[in-house]
Amino acid sequence: MKIVMMGSGGVGGLIGARLAQVGCDVSFVARGAHLAAMREHGLTLESPLGNVHLPKVRATDDPRTLGPVDLVFFAVKLWDTEAAARSILPLIGPDTGVISLQNGVVKDDILRPIVGARALMGGVAYMATTISRPGVIEHTGTMQRVVFGEYDGRRSKRAETLLEALQKTGIDAKLSDDIRRSIWEKFVFLTGMAAVTATIRLPMGPILGNPLTRAFYLDAMREVAAVGRAHGVRLPEDFAEERLAFTGTLPATMTASMHHDLERGNPLEVEWLSGSVVELGAAVGVPTPIHRVVRDILILHAQGKKA
Repeated sequence: MKIVMMGSGGVGGLIGARLAQVGCDVSFVARGAHLAAMREHGLTLESPLGNVHLPKVRATDDPRTLGPVDLVFFAVKLWDTEAAARSILPLIGPDTGVISLQNGVVKDDILRPIVGARALMGGVAYMATTISRPGVIEHTGTMQRVVFGEYDGRRSKRAETLLEALQKTGIDAKLSDDIRRSIWEKFVFLTGMAAVTATIRLPMGPILGNPLTRAFYLDAMREVAAVGRAHGVRLPEDFAEERLAFTGTLPATMTASMHHDLERGNPLEVEWLSGSVVELGAAVGVPTPIHRVVRDILILHAQGKKA
């Protein structure tokens, strides 16, 4: 497969490195020091599941130079979505798939009118990753999971081909027949974790170890799940409790990218996470007091530290 990683940070870097390792034709779109390091030294993935070093990679800041491809993984920060989506239009042919692995549940609503409903597939990624230094992706823990699918639920040829490629990498890959539900399942888990780790400013181990903060995390997820169900998403009544139990199986160092961004003074995705919960809840009359508080606590940090 000819694949472009539109955004080569933690998620795009890990998936792209593993796909390239098994023979896929992968190109990386990046910028700044990370792009410069990839051009000079290649891309390195440091992971408990096995390191990868690609000494030479095709890396650019201009997607137009890459031509039509089979698949685009879209993994830029949410505030860059519209501009980045317009920049990938030269990559899209009649059968090209575009899969956003961004956070949130409004990402595909932004992408669809730009890239077209035919190209757009749904997707989510579960992995704790970050750029530890330019050209180097750090994978924390052992979770590396990708769920994706066509919005109409069919098992298309492009979806089957991607599933086969991902399975060769060792990534836990699943083809979903209800990708909207899969996206909301990730949204419940991720938004709850982002809310508590960024406001408490600690990883999940200590948060789960204290009864008050553990209850805070559970209630944050319950709130998101209630909003999803009110919007017609088929989430079980005990879904938040199941995610709480799942979180207990993860490394104590597990945290959310929004917590990393807060500590580094980077812009935050809080308006697309807790902020979206508040807006979507208001639209269907579901109260969201926890996520309103989280949004309001973090909003003054949302633009990051000014240079």
